[in-house]
Amino acid sequence: MKELSHFNKGGAAWMVDVADKPETHRIAVAAGRISMAAETLTLIRDGGHKKGDVLGIARIAGITAAKKTSDLVPLCHPLPLTRVEVDFQLFEDESVLACQARVETVARTGVEMEALCTVQNALLTVYDMCKAVDRGMCISAVRVLEKRGGRSGDWQWSGKD
Repeated sequence: MKELSHFNKGGAAWMVDVADKPETHRIAVAAGRISMAAETLTLIRDGGHKKGDVLGIARIAGITAAKKTSDLVPLCHPLPLTRVEVDFQLFEDESVLACQARVETVARTGVEMEALCTVQNALLTVYDMCKAVDRGMCISAVRVLEKRGGRSGDWQWSGKD
């Protein structure tokens, strides 16, 4: 098993030194979901929410989170993002809204944390906008689906929890 990289030999937390790594094109894709009452999903789908376009606002919130990840996660490096894409899919038979984010950069470290923050904040925004009609919503299954680039190479989620 690999050692944790955010602790020095004395056990103190530190920001990993990436100075010797080459800048490469890096991609991360993350996903998550929020389950809700069927009526809430219909409200989102039909654009009938009094607060406005839930998915449009959640998309912007996700993009904003990607750009602010190093402010939220203490040991993350600030990265120059080259692309942030946020997509939603409604699964009406399950009363679930799924979110997927793709984040890209050309940098010395990966963008997995940015992709995860994007999904989390987009789903939190859906919760915030809809909590007046459905406090029982549940965010779940937030995970990295794939990462590309960098010294450790490519990785893809196996589909097993």
